[in-house]
Amino acid sequence: MQFGTPLTASALKVMLLGAGELGKEVVIALQRLGVEVVAVDRYQDAPAHQVAHRAHVIKMSDGGALRALIEQERPHLVVPEIEAIATETLQQIEDEGIAEVIPTARATRLTMNREGIRRLAAEELGLPTSPYRFAGSLDELRAAVAEIGFPCFVKPVMSSSGKGQSLLRAAVDVAPAWDYAASAGRVDQGRVIVEGLIDFEYEITQLTVRACGEDGEVGTHYCEPIGHRQVAGDYVESWQPQRMSEAARARARQIAGAVTSNLGGRGLFGVELFVRGDRVWFSEVSPRPHDTGLVTLCSQRFSEFELHARAILGLPVDVGLREPGASAVIYGGIDAHGIAFEGVAEALAVPRSDLRLFGKPEAFVKRRMGVATANGGDIDEARARAREAASRVRPVPASAADR
Repeated sequence: MQFGTPLTASALKVMLLGAGELGKEVVIALQRLGVEVVAVDRYQDAPAHQVAHRAHVIKMSDGGALRALIEQERPHLVVPEIEAIATETLQQIEDEGIAEVIPTARATRLTMNREGIRRLAAEELGLPTSPYRFAGSLDELRAAVAEIGFPCFVKPVMSSSGKGQSLLRAAVDVAPAWDYAASAGRVDQGRVIVEGLIDFEYEITQLTVRACGEDGEVGTHYCEPIGHRQVAGDYVESWQPQRMSEAARARARQIAGAVTSNLGGRGLFGVELFVRGDRVWFSEVSPRPHDTGLVTLCSQRFSEFELHARAILGLPVDVGLREPGASAVIYGGIDAHGIAFEGVAEALAVPRSDLRLFGKPEAFVKRRMGVATANGGDIDEARARAREAASRVRPVPASAADR
């Protein structure tokens, strides 16, 4: 791939579909390599809009609008960063040679839909997963839950960051779970997955990178496992490396390698796995940087965002760990536009800490507005420091900050 000069005829151009906080870090990583970046999202002034060369606002699930924008901008690479995208249009774009879709249009289609990726992992690749059923109506959901049994989880087939997910413990929970899933699904509002509960000890994210080596061939690279804690399906803290047995560590890499090799292409994948002892179960995979991977901003030589940028551009990667690190989420705490943050200096006074305030234009009580990261002699010290730094940041209404 030839690297030119941004905003000139020689520019290497990347279009990012999804301009949230993870996309923002990818944009910065790409620009450091001299790439011209176009950021697209469904709302104005999204985090990555603020750092990209150009920004657009469209409904990315609208195939006509998406195709028109790609034909207008003519990027070399199209990089999906969210679920709500017209994947059929991306397949057409790839088939017609208009742009290369990262990692591939097929991988994007399969991983944007829990049904596609679960059937691939369990039914085609034979990987261990939780028991599951799919449902397209409330009656089908009741039947699926009866087969799986309580407790179980219900999730929209297309959603992110825990949105629309419910834990069901009794029959009375079924109808509310159906309504909640329908309200939070990204595109397909009428289909859910029912998952049986696995008695796991912990969850990990196995960041897996498909990147070109010196011989030009694509190889698979594995970061150290990332442990994380979730509340209502949404990550609240993560740490790296996660302690696990050598057998489980090897099995996690084997499962991640099987899934990502089948999906193909180049780039970073976040493979979510359940672990108990030496046993490992596949959960989900995202063909892009993962929210739990924000810890890599402080723990690895190259963050997941830099690894993704290098991989998609055909450059070699280094997945080495520098030292133990952790991240902790900073929530909005209030519903307001243009909030301010107090306590930033106090947060950065925590030893070996750092912050990312994402710049989202609107806050909600449980919207992720920033993250604290920290290093330590071990993951316990790093986690304590990250949590302390995050707790010192206080989101406040802009009017309060003006007083």
